Amino acid sequence: MAAGRKVNIGCIQTPAHETFDAAIDIAKKLSRNAVEAGAELLCLPEYCGGLKSDRGIFRPPAAPESEHPVLEALRSFACQNSVWVLIGSLAVEGPNERLINRGFLVDSKGNIRARYDKIHLFDVNLSYDECYRESTVVNPGSEAVVAATPWGLLGMTTCYDLRFPHLYRQLAQSGAEILAIPAAFTKKTGEAHWRVLNQARAIENGAVVVAPCSTGVVPGGGMVYGHSLVVSPWGEVLCDGGEGPGYQVVTVDLEVVAKVRKQIPSLKHDRPFKLKKVNKG
Repeated sequence: MAAGRKVNIGCIQTPAHETFDAAIDIAKKLSRNAVEAGAELLCLPEYCGGLKSDRGIFRPPAAPESEHPVLEALRSFACQNSVWVLIGSLAVEGPNERLINRGFLVDSKGNIRARYDKIHLFDVNLSYDECYRESTVVNPGSEAVVAATPWGLLGMTTCYDLRFPHLYRQLAQSGAEILAIPAAFTKKTGEAHWRVLNQARAIENGAVVVAPCSTGVVPGGGMVYGHSLVVSPWGEVLCDGGEGPGYQVVTVDLEVVAKVRKQIPSLKHDRPFKLKKVNKG
């Protein structure tokens, strides 16, 4: 691991596109701008390789990992620009004609250093007219992932995982200093919960949270929220990507993670307990 503890993070906010080519074009354009602004670690949203829906069912463009054009394009970009890239997630063809919502961590030589398959799938009923069933087409993952980078350890998660704090607790207790939460958060839930949940995950784990979120209208129905965030271990929002496509470059000092965890060492204070249910009357 390199001696330096500061890293320039490029938080990329892409719109939802329904084709590989459109997704590649905008991802490379925004990533190039972020690199020119000094980014060393690029972080892209969930389904940054394309997203569309059909009556609440996610129908993202998909391909086998070995032939995925977005993965190939971003690996080449990482190598050509000597940057690390967190590919929030791509729709990868899995067994039994189902998909895997898979994130990738790519190093500055274009090598895949880690993969993460989304554990918690987005099956919700927001209203009579707005229901989502990711599990209809996607197989869930079963393994949490902490990956080494030149700056520190990074915990990989995706979108709806944000609502399951025990996952982040285990990642942080396993050494993760950066918690990556790439997302395609809906506009309705984003307006209500996005910022406060990301701040909570940062505060309770004393970690840097990097949460790139796609933005705009989803082809086929729905809207994603945008407002990509980088949050400090103290809960301070270091950047907010707003509503449109774009990028933010934020310098993060991971020595602050160690400092905050020393000030509030709650990761070491978990205690076992039993649950007692008391009946009325």
